[in-house]
Amino acid sequence: MGILDGIVEWIAEQIMHGLDLINTSVLGALGCDMTVFLRYFPAAATMYDIFVALAIGLILLLWVWNLFRNFGLGLGSEAEDPVKLSIRSILFIALAWYADEIVNTALQIGGTPYNWILSSALPSLDFASFNSVMLTIIGVVANGAVALIVLILTLILAWNYLKLLLEAAERYVLLGVLVFTAPIAFAMGASQSTSSIFKNWCRMFGGQLFLLLMNAWCLRLFISMVGAFIANPLSI
Repeated sequence: MGILDGIVEWIAEQIMHGLDLINTSVLGALGCDMTVFLRYFPAAATMYDIFVALAIGLILLLWVWNLFRNFGLGLGSEAEDPVKLSIRSILFIALAWYADEIVNTALQIGGTPYNWILSSALPSLDFASFNSVMLTIIGVVANGAVALIVLILTLILAWNYLKLLLEAAERYVLLGVLVFTAPIAFAMGASQSTSSIFKNWCRMFGGQLFLLLMNAWCLRLFISMVGAFIANPLSI
């Protein structure tokens, strides 16, 4: 049993060292900055100009179509006012052209509280210490198979922490998709018939920013809980 306990203890330590590595590298990379997204998806920046051109083409197409409905088919009762339509189309052409600056401004605003959350002072944390702490606690109250119990608890902790990180990574990728397809969303706002798509995109974009902040907050809260437990394991 001594050899088995040693192997189980070694596996648990390696799992916690892996969490240490993930904690120091991944969490800081997932934020409101698209640098990491472009590093892994460089084609997004290359194809961005295509989306801008497509967005302007869609706006012009909607503009001509609605004018045609007004003057060509005599369906003015169902179509938009030509003057308002023209002003709106010109406005959204400008918004689609400068979509990257608009979105980057929103990311900077959302990135400020994200950086505050990441830079907040927390108890010092070393995930690898969790294994030795659990061995000490369980060794006091249990006899035999202590290392196996610790391994099970370690796996539960690691799995839940990885799920939080994977959710944060999913939010980050989805936010990147929304950022680099923003011109198409702006194009949908040029007409009343498609404006609901633009409104839904705005709600989704704002919601992803907020959820990304909440993911960072939950991860930091989890880290502070583990750090406090390691510092005072018998205080509960």
